[in-house]
Amino acid sequence: MNTIDKFNSHVMQSYGRYPLVMEKGSGRRCKDENGTEYIDFGSGIGTNSLGYCDEKWADAVCTQVRTLQHSSNYYYTKVQADFAEKLCGISGYKSVFFCNSGAEANECAIKVARKYSFDKYGKGRHTIITLVNSFHGRTIATLSATGQDVFHNYFFPFVEGFVNVTANDIADLKAKLDDTVCAVMLEYVQGEGGVNVLGQEFADAVYELCAQKDILVIADEVQTGVGRTGKFLAGEHFGKKADITTLAKGIAGGLPMGACLVNEKCSGVLTAGTHGSTFGGNPIACAGGLAVLDRVGGDGFLEEVTKKSEFIKSELGKCGEVESITGLGLMIGVKLKSKDAHDVAQKALDRGLLVLTAKEKVRLLPPLTISYDELKDGLKILIEILEE
Repeated sequence: MNTIDKFNSHVMQSYGRYPLVMEKGSGRRCKDENGTEYIDFGSGIGTNSLGYCDEKWADAVCTQVRTLQHSSNYYYTKVQADFAEKLCGISGYKSVFFCNSGAEANECAIKVARKYSFDKYGKGRHTIITLVNSFHGRTIATLSATGQDVFHNYFFPFVEGFVNVTANDIADLKAKLDDTVCAVMLEYVQGEGGVNVLGQEFADAVYELCAQKDILVIADEVQTGVGRTGKFLAGEHFGKKADITTLAKGIAGGLPMGACLVNEKCSGVLTAGTHGSTFGGNPIACAGGLAVLDRVGGDGFLEEVTKKSEFIKSELGKCGEVESITGLGLMIGVKLKSKDAHDVAQKALDRGLLVLTAKEKVRLLPPLTISYDELKDGLKILIEILEE
């Protein structure tokens, strides 16, 4: 029995997988079990932020594996303290809760927002406004928050207390921002929703209106955070800093890690026993996270992410099949004039290039460390497919 048949015989069929058995990777390239090499423009959906098996990252992780692999959160660990200090320092937040995924980080944000409001105003102020076309996770609560019906079927009933507003519709926001609302939750770039960038005017309105009513703003930066857009946080592009920001994906370079960052106002909301996670702040994940922050926070790193983004957009802009390009930094959506994005992704795989899709767009999330030569090689394959 080959690997794919063995896999399909024992693993739930909850994913639409491409017929690739990935075996190993180095830098921005990986190989399948037959030795075929691929340039990676997807980085594990933005998770392998430093590429495959980055040397310094791997050394840090392996050292931690041989030192202490886990400790429950009844105790303290130096590596978690060091990671928390560095993450709060680079992000400008007061404190952090560590978990294992973006969905868990968003669950924490929901709980912080509702408890903040309950502690201060009592019952009845628990509604969280999210945006149409948003995506916040696969748990029942984060699925309830997600503003896409396509993800909702089969799983009724949902958690109450979520209301959707059309992105960039200030009138809709004002109409629904009533006295039951405790928070507005948004993505600056809707990744799964099609790599759509939020409008500046709408972002301004959200923060202004929420400030007037002591309503918290939650920024879901699970995909946009940790340098993906050319800033450490995408909110910096908008001149905004949410009360709560969630991170995951690229934060630990490929290890399971999520983080819920809060400002001074929210830092004391979660008290002993009100939230927890067995694996949250795991020493190995924290070691990987420290290696990522050391690199992303280095001189000129984020400026290079922006330059690479401009290069990709410039090259794709010359292709006649490209209708439009959206996104920020190395989070790019490519809308096509006639070709189907999923067909393009399959053809790219066949020719040694890994790309993603988001709705009708080809989605590119290359490792932040990708070189210009690797970009050129990958773009050559993609553009050839688009121009056929």
